[in-house]
Amino acid sequence: MFPMATSQMQPFSALPMMPIQAMTQQATRHARRVYVGGLPPTANEQSVAIFFSQVMAKIGGNTAGPGDAVVNVYINHDKKFAFVEMRSVEEASNAMALDGIIFEGAPVKVRRPTDYNPSLAATLGPSQPNPNLNLGAVGLTPGSAGGLEGPDRIFVGGLPYYFTETQIRELLETFGPLRGFDLVKDRETGNSKGYAFCVYQDLAVTDIACAALNGIKMGDKTLTVRRANQGTTQPKPEQESILMHAQQQIALQKLIFQPALVATKVVCLTNAVSPDELKEDEDFDEIIDDMRQECSKFGTLVNVVIPRPQPDGDLSGGVGKVFLEYVDIEGATKARTGLNGRKFGGNEVIAVFYPENKFAQGDYEG
Repeated sequence: MFPMATSQMQPFSALPMMPIQAMTQQATRHARRVYVGGLPPTANEQSVAIFFSQVMAKIGGNTAGPGDAVVNVYINHDKKFAFVEMRSVEEASNAMALDGIIFEGAPVKVRRPTDYNPSLAATLGPSQPNPNLNLGAVGLTPGSAGGLEGPDRIFVGGLPYYFTETQIRELLETFGPLRGFDLVKDRETGNSKGYAFCVYQDLAVTDIACAALNGIKMGDKTLTVRRANQGTTQPKPEQESILMHAQQQIALQKLIFQPALVATKVVCLTNAVSPDELKEDEDFDEIIDDMRQECSKFGTLVNVVIPRPQPDGDLSGGVGKVFLEYVDIEGATKARTGLNGRKFGGNEVIAVFYPENKFAQGDYEG
């Protein structure tokens, strides 16, 4: 926990508090805290507190009087998240509009903590951000308040693991621009867990998107798309033409997103290695040798590339994937067929063709 006695903040210990006030603070704490995920490794309690106090002031989110909105911060450095405690319930609700804001070069997620009690919180103050917040002052899109909260939040399940965020967004944006999007990833590997959440800017297309996308075959998966907190709702008659057009667009995109249709000399494996296995040089060299020996059975290997975690623990740049470059497409095709679905360390490997131009450029993010 960081000491609030900084030049930018009023010392928490200096605030006079009667026992009844202390009880009130404790009773409202669950509604005054927000969860902030995806923090960069350089984040600390003071930098988070100063940042959120400043952006709250910029958007006009401070409603409890002059001074800083943030009164406390707790950071879990291992899992890169923080709990940020605000002065008031209303300010915490306003902070929910900051989902996706760029902090130290990285977008962060702003959510309610797991101990948040919506029913109780509703008796303590506003539970939604003020619609008049000046989000444009901090680089956020006006009208995006609430991020992925609310009844129009869509669950998108059954996504093939090899789908990139860009591909999923393109599919979803067939119906219009998104207000919020979150592809859920494994914290250890950074790989997709096969499901996501989204909210459209135009909430009227929510049910159209659910009806059009639900049940569609994508690769070896079937999509499950519905409101996150409700059953399915059928689109209204006047929405049918929009639905038909969107379904035609999706049919075209299904062809684009099928990785097996365009064979290349490069095969990408996911779920074959974990980032922890790649940290030590000796272990890494052994994995490279094992991969080369095993995968040479399918054809002549030109190269084996396994991106490693950065010294600061950053898992970007394709960490957790294995790239196999063969001398010809025949070898790559045999490798994809032979390796896809196999078990490595208890995990089912997913093997897909990878664009040769991206591989040649050292672009392993796709």
